[in-house]
Amino acid sequence: MTWHAQLHLDYTLQEQRTVARYTHQGPLRILQSLYPEGTGICHNVLVHPPGGLVGGDTLQVAVNAGSGTHALLTTPGATRFYRSAGAPARQITQLQLQAGARLEWLPLETLCYRDCMAENHLSLTLAPGAQCLSWDVTALGWMPEPTHATHDAPSANVTRAADPVGATPPAASGRLLQHLEIPGVWLERGTIAAADQRLLHSPLGLAGYGCLASVFFASGTPLTHAQREAALDAARAVIAPHPLAPTAGATSPHPQLLLARMLAPQVEPAMALARALRAAWRAHFWQLPATAPRVWAL
Repeated sequence: MTWHAQLHLDYTLQEQRTVARYTHQGPLRILQSLYPEGTGICHNVLVHPPGGLVGGDTLQVAVNAGSGTHALLTTPGATRFYRSAGAPARQITQLQLQAGARLEWLPLETLCYRDCMAENHLSLTLAPGAQCLSWDVTALGWMPEPTHATHDAPSANVTRAADPVGATPPAASGRLLQHLEIPGVWLERGTIAAADQRLLHSPLGLAGYGCLASVFFASGTPLTHAQREAALDAARAVIAPHPLAPTAGATSPHPQLLLARMLAPQVEPAMALARALRAAWRAHFWQLPATAPRVWAL
C-alpha cells in the first residue's frame, strides 16, 4: 500500500499574532501551535505518522506565510526513505513567503536507506522583504563510515550515517534525486547514486563522507555587499573552530542568497553545525536568540 498525503499550511497575522491554519489529506498534519518566543513567532511540528516513505509514496507540503508573519516549522524526527521495488518515493515541499514574512524551515535530517529510490524537491518563492532561514541535512545509508583524521572519533552512542538501522554491510544500491530551487536565484539539481563510486569517493565529490548538509538564508530583496560580507563573517566564525571546518564553507552565490555547506561522517556533527549557523544568522539578521523548538529536546 502506498501513501499519498498533502498538507496546505497558511500563516496569517492577526493582532500581531502569527496564526496557523491548515488542511490535509492523508497522514500528514501539524501539532498544536506553540509560542515560546511570544505571539509574533509561531512554532509548529510537522508530523507524518507512518514514519517513512517507500516506493510510490508521495508527500506534498505547501506553506504560505502571509505578510508580516514569522513561523518556524520542524519535524519530530528524521524523514526516512526506505527501499523501493522500482517506483520512487517523493517528498515535494513548496514554500511561499509574502511581503515581510519570515519563515524558518528546519526539518530534521533525511535518511536514505539502501535500495531506496528517493526524490526530495524543495522550492521557495519570496516577495520583497520576505526572508527564509532553512537547512537540508541528508545521510546516505549506502555509504561506509569514513575514518578521516580531521574529525573526532565518534562516541559509542552516535548513529552512523552509513547505516541508520544497524551494522549490516552496505550494498551498492540506492538513489537520491535532490532538487532545491529559488526561481531566478538558485537551482541545485542532481542525482546521487550508490553505484556512482567516482562521485561518492572522489575529492571533488563527497570524498567518502556519508552526510551532506546545506544551510541557507534567502531574501526576497537583494542584500547589500556589506550585509552579505558581515553575514559570511558570522558564519565563518562559527565554522572555523568546529571539527567539520576542513569540509565546510560559506559563500554568497547571489545577492539574495547566503549558503553554507558541509560534509560529515555522521548526522550529529552536521546537525550541530547547522544549528550553530542558524543561531548566528538568526542573531545577525533578526536580532533574535537561538530559541530551539521544544521537540528538539525530546
